[in-house]
Amino acid sequence: MKIGVPKEIKNNESRVGLTPESAAKLITDNNELFVETGAGAGIGFADEDYQSVGAIVLDSASKVYAESELIIKVKEPLPEEFQYLTNQHTLFTYLHLAANKQQARELVQTGITGIAYETVTAADGTLPLLAPMSAIAGQIGFVVGSYFLLKPNKGLGVLLDSIGDIAPRVVTVIGAGAAGTEAIKKAIATGAHVKIIDLSEDKLEQLKQKFGEDKVEYIVSTQEAIEEALVSSDLVIGSVYVIGKQAPKVITKDMIGAMKPGSVIVDIAIDQGGCIETSRPTTHDDPVFLHDGVIHYCVTNMPGAVPLTATLALNKATMPYIEALAKEGIAKALESNQHLANGLNMKNGEITHPAIKEALDS
Repeated sequence: MKIGVPKEIKNNESRVGLTPESAAKLITDNNELFVETGAGAGIGFADEDYQSVGAIVLDSASKVYAESELIIKVKEPLPEEFQYLTNQHTLFTYLHLAANKQQARELVQTGITGIAYETVTAADGTLPLLAPMSAIAGQIGFVVGSYFLLKPNKGLGVLLDSIGDIAPRVVTVIGAGAAGTEAIKKAIATGAHVKIIDLSEDKLEQLKQKFGEDKVEYIVSTQEAIEEALVSSDLVIGSVYVIGKQAPKVITKDMIGAMKPGSVIVDIAIDQGGCIETSRPTTHDDPVFLHDGVIHYCVTNMPGAVPLTATLALNKATMPYIEALAKEGIAKALESNQHLANGLNMKNGEITHPAIKEALDS
């Protein structure tokens, strides 16, 4: 199969769809690989690294798309890339269609077959291609939240780390999936008082068995519980995710207004439209804004802050699926693997995933 790897063009996005090592495996299996010049340069993968394993390096995105059947990316294509896409392409990447409905509709009109990492499933009900980036985003969420609590960054001027006999600061994590759990681990390690809010009592019980009850609260999610937690919180991390749909707005504008000025809120769900009513997408160049004195961090490609780590983790997760698509062909691979088929979001100018179709029609 002819496989293409274009350079990512989203703000501060240095991740790349395939590493040279992954490229070598695919080429060994008799696939042709086309890589846009500079695609991996931001994380130390030179054009020569790809050429040395047999990949063909091309000098423009248009040439990569023109030569390729299967396109491997990291982030959703931006409108300036739509001109290269046709019904002859299968795109395997994060799509996050519900976050930008107009852009999603325009992408559908290209006629591509779009398989989204974030809706591929596993037998245990997890999302194996979303999980590694969610875990990274959860860790970054805590790190950047701590950073923006510093007074020079307009924050409260507090350390979340436990210092002597000073009362611990409060961190609230809403949504205890892959991202939320990583944020929880980081927060507990500092000695902060951590409030964990989730809809699932079973999930809360599992976390209680894992982390214990010393300076940790396990709270079933209700509007009242969230309101109460936010008032006392220094850092709030929102990581609510619903497969294929826009994230529900579990934190309202009024709740933000009741928070302490200088507190920080991180919306990890921003790729899916955000779980906070006051959120709007930001970039690594300009990552935060203030609303009612509360610092909002809403970067849409948070793992892009650690692109080498993120690329290695993502490639490890995606390669078995990429190899199957290349070896079996797109149609057969989707037919033989229901979990991969759950990643199919669009084909022949139509949305095929029920949850995404519902989100875009709403």
